[in-house]
Amino acid sequence: MSRKPDIQTMLWMYKHMVLSRRYEEALAEAYLEGKQPLFNMANGPLPGEMHLSNGQEPCAVGVCAHLLDHDVVTATHRPHHIAIAKGVNLRAMTAEIFGKQTGLAGGRGGHMHLIDPAVNFACTGIVGEGLAPAAGAALARKMRGEDGIAVAFIGEGAANQGAFHETLNLAAVWNLPFVCVIEDNSYGISVPKGAATSVLHNDVRAASYGIRGYHVEGNDPLRIYEVAGEAIERARAGKGPSLIEIETYRLAGHFMGDAESYRPAGEKDALFARDPIPKFRQELVDAGAASSDDLLWIEEDAKSCVAELIDFAKAEAYAPVQEALEKVFV
Repeated sequence: MSRKPDIQTMLWMYKHMVLSRRYEEALAEAYLEGKQPLFNMANGPLPGEMHLSNGQEPCAVGVCAHLLDHDVVTATHRPHHIAIAKGVNLRAMTAEIFGKQTGLAGGRGGHMHLIDPAVNFACTGIVGEGLAPAAGAALARKMRGEDGIAVAFIGEGAANQGAFHETLNLAAVWNLPFVCVIEDNSYGISVPKGAATSVLHNDVRAASYGIRGYHVEGNDPLRIYEVAGEAIERARAGKGPSLIEIETYRLAGHFMGDAESYRPAGEKDALFARDPIPKFRQELVDAGAASSDDLLWIEEDAKSCVAELIDFAKAEAYAPVQEALEKVFV
């Protein structure tokens, strides 16, 4: 059975990659308001840290193209690309990032703690802590005899956390409909993967738990789609959990304001030369899946959509101060 995407799916993937990129570009512009020329994280309409996922868009679309609303996804502190691909309400998400009352959590969570029950998406700023809730959701589905799987996205640094090993062990013992996706962007903050991880690729760790492991090179959305399709199909068929490690990269720093002095000279230029969006765009044109005009329309539509989202969020009201501690533990 071929798992190659059809033309409509490829266009959906491209659309959501572009939308994610334009969304983060607009967030970056808003984030820097009030923070220049002297950078102060506390200033501007978006205080605090901001983690961008530009460069990692293939991971999100390649996996989420196979998912349904009732499938559960947990993500990391770098969540925007995954939230967008999973179908999170973008108006409410943008309002949340701006700390507004109409946000997903009433402005309480910010960009690292997005949650949208309508599409079963959540993320956390704590490294590796989305793993156990995702496995718990998979267990609940299995015990109730319900359809649906759970996917936990983590970074390669989280594969060294205790939660990673504990979750994979129980997911294997209980044969859960669970998939762990590791986005290997080479750095845990500023620490290179090779300086902190004893194995070259984390997919080999799957054998320790008797589950299927996959490794995907090249940050290629089509290859990610094929591999994720097999792992998700196995989960839906009751064949147990899988572990997928995807070689990807972030085109920005760990957070906005990161000087990135840990990167070797020339690394960023080399990464931008392999930017997955223009590469995928050319592949679609060469394959006859779309014309340049078709893709230009997608790109212009993404810009218009994002501009409307930012204007909406900026205009929304902040929650009354007296509500700051309400619903915190609900």
